[in-house]
Amino acid sequence: MLDVIYEAFIADSLISSKVGGRIKFYEYPETADMTKTHIVIDPLDTPKPSDFADNKWLMEDFMFQIEVWSKNKTDRDMIAKRIQYIMWDLNFGNDGSGVDEYDSDLSIYRDARRYRGKSYVI
Repeated sequence: MLDVIYEAFIADSLISSKVGGRIKFYEYPETADMTKTHIVIDPLDTPKPSDFADNKWLMEDFMFQIEVWSKNKTDRDMIAKRIQYIMWDLNFGNDGSGVDEYDSDLSIYRDARRYRGKSYVI
C-alpha cells in the first residue's frame, strides 16, 4: 500500500511541481535538506486483517501519518489538502488527528495528518 500511495503522489501535478522527488518514507529528511518542501509517509501500524467471510479475511486495514514540511505555509496547506483528496480516492479517510505547527528553530511549517483505510487482499 505504501507504494500505491507514493505513486499516487508522484502522479499528481501539484505535488510533482512543488515537491518533486522529495517524498520519503520511514525516515525524515536531514535538517540541512529542509530548504525545500518535503512529504514524509509514515506507516503507524502493520496491516491488520479485516472484513471476514467464509473464515477468510478479505481486506487489510492500514494507518498512515503523512506529513508536509515546508518553508512556505501556503504551499504546505495546498499540498496537505491535495494529499487529503488523493487519500480519499485511495479509500483512506482522515481520522481527525494530526499536528499543525511551526518550528521556529528551522523556520519551517509542518502539517501531519493521520489516515486510515482498507484495501482488498489479493
